[in-house]
Amino acid sequence: MVSLCYFSPMTFLNTTLKWLLQRRLPRIEAMKQNPGVVQQKVFNQLIRAGRRTDWGKKHAYKSIQTIQDFQKQVPVSSYEDLFPYIERVLKGENKVLWPSPVRWFSKSSGTTNARSKFIPVTTESLDESHFKGGKDMMALYIANNPDSRAFEGKGLSIGGSLHQNPYGNNSAAGDVSAVVMKNLPSWAQYIRTPSLQVALMDEWEAKLERMVDITSQENVTSMLGTPTWGMVLIDRILTRTGKSNILEVWPNFEVMMHGAVNFQPYRELFQQHVFPSKSVRYQEVYNASEGFFAIQDDLSRVGEMLLMLDYGIFYEFVPIHEADQPFPKALTIEEVELDKNYALVVSTNGGLWRYKVGDTVRFTSLYPHRLKVSGRTKHFINAFGEEVIVENAETAITQACEATGAVITDYTAGPSYMSNGANGCHEWVIEFSQEPNDQQRFNQILDDTLRRINSDYDAKRYNDMVLKRPRIHIVPPGTFYAWMKQRGKVGGQHKVPRLANSREYLDDILRKVFEV
Repeated sequence: MVSLCYFSPMTFLNTTLKWLLQRRLPRIEAMKQNPGVVQQKVFNQLIRAGRRTDWGKKHAYKSIQTIQDFQKQVPVSSYEDLFPYIERVLKGENKVLWPSPVRWFSKSSGTTNARSKFIPVTTESLDESHFKGGKDMMALYIANNPDSRAFEGKGLSIGGSLHQNPYGNNSAAGDVSAVVMKNLPSWAQYIRTPSLQVALMDEWEAKLERMVDITSQENVTSMLGTPTWGMVLIDRILTRTGKSNILEVWPNFEVMMHGAVNFQPYRELFQQHVFPSKSVRYQEVYNASEGFFAIQDDLSRVGEMLLMLDYGIFYEFVPIHEADQPFPKALTIEEVELDKNYALVVSTNGGLWRYKVGDTVRFTSLYPHRLKVSGRTKHFINAFGEEVIVENAETAITQACEATGAVITDYTAGPSYMSNGANGCHEWVIEFSQEPNDQQRFNQILDDTLRRINSDYDAKRYNDMVLKRPRIHIVPPGTFYAWMKQRGKVGGQHKVPRLANSREYLDDILRKVFEV
């Protein structure tokens, strides 16, 4: 028997945390085998809690006995629908949407609406959703990698910032990562970097510099965040240190946990250039302001995540063609089908009721229920009836990159409308870290792939009758960062809008780049 005295403190911590995390796996397995039972239990708990709120009284929650009752009595709501209630919570009223007091609000980047959104974050949603999801994320990673030494080093996370509630109440608002970081237990603070004081700094450029100072000297073994903002930090570290790749700075780096944007277009960049080692692993998570939704449980199933059904969130799935109806046909977890796009609707222990998240999802397996985020309900191009969604765009741009040796940094796309007898087209603005070896071939594969995977797009492209081939602008490195900074949207919680059904983003960025 090996004496504990031979273990370093970090090795002992690694061993202890792995043992504790593995104890979570039987519960996850039970959830996978009984999704309907688990969701019914969550539903019952939510309805009981909702009966004690103003919202619940208005919608007669006391008379709700079944999911069918709930779907008949309570309309599907957008943020705008719920805002009068959320505003009352922001002003300090209690028992409006949820029975317990609310002291935290997740402020979204407003990608689907011009103004920021303030999502209530309750004690229950922190404990039962966000924290539980974080621990299960690590437990599932360890299940895939039992020899992991990730806890012998620090986990890097790029947080947002916190501000006083703008309505003056004794509460705070900020990016969901900032809210979670601020409330983490001491043991979790110990294994992450940078310090909370730095992670929550408000001024992004100053925070970046402090993060470079600190993390370039740390034994970083894992990273949690979006690939786009992660790359900004890593580029700064490489510039500061003069190293060619980040593994020269963090030789024990083991896993990147990523979310918020589709990782597929960035996969080659990270695998070949950022972390050029087959031993580095990647795990995807679906953690939103509204709650922690899904985790990649099998690292060999790229892009597929296990829907976590016991986090105090009741899920409904609305067929896309009914997404704008107040009382749509909404499916439960036991009614969904494979390979169909659904608008995601949630009721949560944060006080959201039949709330439209704004994402579309597609199930890739049932029992267990794994899904992919296929796009945004408002992020698409349908100016000509082509119905191109984000998933289509990500697939097309990934295949074009693979065929031409290109490595993408960022992109956005929108319509170029018909005018003066000329047909329309899609217009793309793309930033590469490594440009295609054949630009014309890149353009052709992008177009051909969209035609192959989207029959509506293909029909509009037939003989160029409605749509011509896409028009693609390549912009210099750093363009999207500068554009986002100019818009006041820098930081881990902000994402470049991929698709738009208008020229709002296209014209803005092209005007700044080309001064047209």
